[in-house]
Amino acid sequence: MGSLGAILKNPDDFYPLLKLKMAARNAEKQIPPEPHWAFCYTMLHKVSRSFALVIQQLGTELRNAVCIFYLVLRALDTVEDDTSIETDVKVPILIAFHRHIYDRDWHFSCGTKEYKVLMDQFHHVSTAFLELGKNYQEAIEDITKRMGAGMAKFICKEVETIDDYDEYCHYVAGLVGLGLSKLFHASGSEDLAPDDLSNSMGLFLQKTNIIRDYLEDINEIPKSRMFWPRQIWSKYVNKLEDLKYEENSVKAVQCLNDMVTNALMHAEDCLTYMAALRDPPIFRFCAIPQIMAIGTLALCYNNIEVFRGVVKMRRGLTAKVIDRTTTMADVYGAFFDFASMLESKVDKNDPNATKALSRLEAIQKTCRESGLLSKRKSYIVKDESGYGSTMIIVLVIMVSIIFSYLSASHQNN
Repeated sequence: MGSLGAILKNPDDFYPLLKLKMAARNAEKQIPPEPHWAFCYTMLHKVSRSFALVIQQLGTELRNAVCIFYLVLRALDTVEDDTSIETDVKVPILIAFHRHIYDRDWHFSCGTKEYKVLMDQFHHVSTAFLELGKNYQEAIEDITKRMGAGMAKFICKEVETIDDYDEYCHYVAGLVGLGLSKLFHASGSEDLAPDDLSNSMGLFLQKTNIIRDYLEDINEIPKSRMFWPRQIWSKYVNKLEDLKYEENSVKAVQCLNDMVTNALMHAEDCLTYMAALRDPPIFRFCAIPQIMAIGTLALCYNNIEVFRGVVKMRRGLTAKVIDRTTTMADVYGAFFDFASMLESKVDKNDPNATKALSRLEAIQKTCRESGLLSKRKSYIVKDESGYGSTMIIVLVIMVSIIFSYLSASHQNN
């Protein structure tokens, strides 16, 4: 539920963390009884607990479609990610994957841990897929086909230019945005969003992940995975892996800032997309990951730790985002606050400082012109010191009681 030290340092995290913990337990209790659906939702919790929580608020029909859409693409991604699979084996599977989802007998052993379980028992996903409405099936098949073809293309192609980078991100994430827009429309809850805005929703998330995951990808065994475009990193180092070496720290941070600046170009499209949504659960489903993305970019910017370990938002702040994101005012407020945080980190001597500041100012202007900033909830609370010993003791006792209760409840279940 977040470390005790972090909670004591940020005591206002406590209640959102508690709510998040209770929501997670409640979601696990609501897993459907049918074996194939039980597998799908259990697997969803294992491969992405945060996503599993966010989709719980969707209506049953749409939630089932989004769950299967996610698992199908996660399986496709598992094939792409497995660097031990030979190219001549991998490419045909990626290209034909959209047909395999109709086959209850198909499976392919690859990946590790829970991803291997997903691939070995993929027949459960296919069985659930075949129970979805025809409109949902067609949308999922279409996106899976286009994504598989795009992944196959980039198995044999390096990400050289920024155009390549945008194309790759379109295939692996922009298409997810298009697919979700199709599912929202198929549910009857939303108008069909323009493709360019749907694409930007995916690109903003994907580029954030690519930036954050530099070290994990470059250290991948048996073969490095390289998604940062040569057109950007070659301005700073001779090889992409050189960014992780201490002697290149200054250049590495400049390259990182260049990458973050590139990702920020999608933020305004994301705000436009979200502002057009009408259904509250769909809105929250879309808004929470986008806020997490700009928050992560704010943490990564000018931060050498991206090349040393894992940089991510603390769990308490994530809990607050999930708890407090209910209206577009909250989204504008979060984007404005995180853009301001990012702006404060811009070094005027950075090669891309002018471009970064221009993009941040554009985001802040959009948020201000919405007229909703005065109604926003605050996510970013400065760390407080000076909490008295009595307050700390009370918090420790409360945390102990809650943990004891949850442990007992779990054992009884």
